[in-house]
Amino acid sequence: MALVDEAGTITAANPALHDYLALPAASLPGRPLTHLTALGLTPHTTPGLPEVFTGRRHHLVCTRRITSPRGGETWAELRLEHLASVRGALLTVRDTSLGHDLRARLRTAEREDPLTRLAGRAHFLDRLADTLEEHGLRGGRGRVGLCVLGLDGFRHVNTAHGHLVGDHLLRAVAARLARLAPLLASARGEAPVLARLGGDEFALLVGETTGPGQLTELAATVLRELREPYEIAGRRLAVSASAGVAELRARETSPAELLRAVTTALGWAKAEGRGRWALFDSARCEDGAHQDLLATALRPAVRDGEFELEYQPLVALADGTLHGVEALVRWRHPRFGRLAPNRFIDVAERDGSIVELGRWVLRTACAQARSWQLARPGARPPYVSVNVTVRQLWDSDVVADVADVLAETRLPPSLLQLELTESEVVGQTGRPLRALQELSDMGVRIAIDDFGTGYSNLSYLSRLPVSVLKLDGSFVRGFPFTGAAQGAEAQGAEPQEAEPQEAKTPGAETPEAEPPAATGAPATGAATAATVPGPLATPGSRDREAATVIAGGPARSTTAEGRPADEVIVEALVGLAHQLGLTVTAECVETRGQAERLRAMGCDMGQGYLYSRPVPPERIGLLLETTGRCPGWPTPPPS
Repeated sequence: MALVDEAGTITAANPALHDYLALPAASLPGRPLTHLTALGLTPHTTPGLPEVFTGRRHHLVCTRRITSPRGGETWAELRLEHLASVRGALLTVRDTSLGHDLRARLRTAEREDPLTRLAGRAHFLDRLADTLEEHGLRGGRGRVGLCVLGLDGFRHVNTAHGHLVGDHLLRAVAARLARLAPLLASARGEAPVLARLGGDEFALLVGETTGPGQLTELAATVLRELREPYEIAGRRLAVSASAGVAELRARETSPAELLRAVTTALGWAKAEGRGRWALFDSARCEDGAHQDLLATALRPAVRDGEFELEYQPLVALADGTLHGVEALVRWRHPRFGRLAPNRFIDVAERDGSIVELGRWVLRTACAQARSWQLARPGARPPYVSVNVTVRQLWDSDVVADVADVLAETRLPPSLLQLELTESEVVGQTGRPLRALQELSDMGVRIAIDDFGTGYSNLSYLSRLPVSVLKLDGSFVRGFPFTGAAQGAEAQGAEPQEAEPQEAKTPGAETPEAEPPAATGAPATGAATAATVPGPLATPGSRDREAATVIAGGPARSTTAEGRPADEVIVEALVGLAHQLGLTVTAECVETRGQAERLRAMGCDMGQGYLYSRPVPPERIGLLLETTGRCPGWPTPPPS
């Protein structure tokens, strides 16, 4: 520090300033400030200097690169501040060399990743913005591609071998990408811009792309090359990578949007396993956002009464009478309209709202079944079947919920059936198994839904308190069509285009369908045979055409005796179930021929469009008050 008078002469200086300028002690007082050439403080180089001496200006600050008398250069901040009390100014010199060097290194780091010597994130973002601007001006047709790579299991490398080995691996990956880049040139012959975005993520930017195929081919090539083992510090490491790819019109995106798209695609690739790539798909992204909106709205929707139940008949194959119904939930969403279960059940299971929704379904279905019972004293009431997921068995006290609802609605336990899909039940132990046993002891029926698909070990049937097996609809769809007309046609209705039976998801039937005009009206309550144009159409040809529509093609393979394999399997499953004391319900019954075959095999119950689609509860009530038989079954002859 130094004091300077109005004339610019140094009147006092501390030892630190003498030492900084390598001058003898106490040699500065009496010397003009402008003679200290190392500081470069002259009216020419620092305008306004005399004004600070005289007080016409309060202060002045500048930065100088100073050549030290001891050799080398330093950076200093010079501050001159007017002091009215001494009629002069105070000079402060502060060495800023360390800060200046640090800022210089940070600017370099922004442009270049210090570990791999590839472009750094900030510099890469600048290049990305420039590339989008350049290609966006080419008549609006320029396209840009971006591929972001993430090493699979890189955290394990750091944990198992140490961060030093991890750093060496990142350098090796960067070197391999740099060697590969010239071979991945764009249509204009430009190699991709390489960068390390941070951590184990690398980016390749391609300008003037020819389409998504070019980017997916690039990703596949890069992933294949990166899979080759690395020799790192005497270790042989095999590390794969996953890639997210986006290829978009330059004028229709921005750096932030393109990075977000490719990061989303990278997440999809990693979710599918190691060593994979995924191409960004806006429709898939919108579906994910749609699922997030549904997840946010699910719990409030239950409280606000946005859900409703429809019921699909469960029919005795022996005489076509209605013995029970399956409750199927629909969501009247205020924004997206009427949603079938396949739109929201999986979402509800993921976020846990399936528990609250399941309680509502159980209470509503049981109350409805009780009202049907009270409406027809002395008659056999229908039971109601409610879908339950294993998530509900784990996350809630289903036994207590069922007991409370049965007590509240005064519904006999024998009129309640709970369905769980076979894929969810197999392998369950502990709490879910205890809950099912307690429910069975209470008198509630337990049904296994979608039975017979993909599992050869049936030993779980001896461990679970099962009452009913519901055969998966794929078996019935495989039955061949031979001459038997469907219910609507047999009763004189005009034939219609056949529609596929509803598919099933855990906890509910899925596709949305308009309910028939009236339960009991055969023309609308059942699917009918497809019409074959031309004068040669016969009932048999209509059935064969319907086979293609409903089953998706001809019947599956046959046995050595020439019988359709699906029929043999169903017959065996029915026999097995009856030996175990279980009843069997066949799903997806579409035609009279299917129903007759199932009845001949001894199958107990049927469910499907032959009888009715899911309908509102009042339609079931109307059916119970009339014949009690579902459409699609012949009316018994008068006695």
